[in-house]
Amino acid sequence: MGNRLSKIATRTGDDGTTGLGDGSRVSKDDARIAAIGDVDELNSQIGVLLCEPLPDDVRAALVAIQHDLFDLGGELCMPGHTMVTDTHLARLDDWLAAWNATLPPLKEFILPGGSRPAALAHVCRTACRRAERAIVALGESGAAIEAAPRRYVNRLSDLMFVLSRVLNRAAGGDDVYWRHDRGAARGAEFSNE
Repeated sequence: MGNRLSKIATRTGDDGTTGLGDGSRVSKDDARIAAIGDVDELNSQIGVLLCEPLPDDVRAALVAIQHDLFDLGGELCMPGHTMVTDTHLARLDDWLAAWNATLPPLKEFILPGGSRPAALAHVCRTACRRAERAIVALGESGAAIEAAPRRYVNRLSDLMFVLSRVLNRAAGGDDVYWRHDRGAARGAEFSNE
């Protein structure tokens, strides 16, 4: 592990660059920094979700995921270094299969909402999709990155969707279903006329 931060305000980034784990410096708008930032934001959103009352198994999984995301950010920060592996992906797949098996099949699309924890899980899901897009963009920019980080956030977004449904049920509710039959006349209710 590299040097731990003992001084936060180093002023080395005042010129618009930031340091990577290998000692190189890149622009703060570099695709690698964008991906690291989006993963960090996702981890922070999960931290907000963890402030809510949650089932113990969901809480334990989210804490483990936060550690995985920290590792994933580290891998992105150190070009050529691998921290996220197929073991991480298998654990997500196991959780996804186990929780999905407890849910009724979906017959309609669902809207983000229901209980507060479920709504926050949807926010995490969308932050995860943004992180995924940033990691894909980084790979397409020519940067050498492993496939596992991209696959991890893709699977994690699926898990966050399933967890939103699990959390709605844990709160004693159900999913919020998109209503395809709400009709065109419905918009008139919101007009100023």
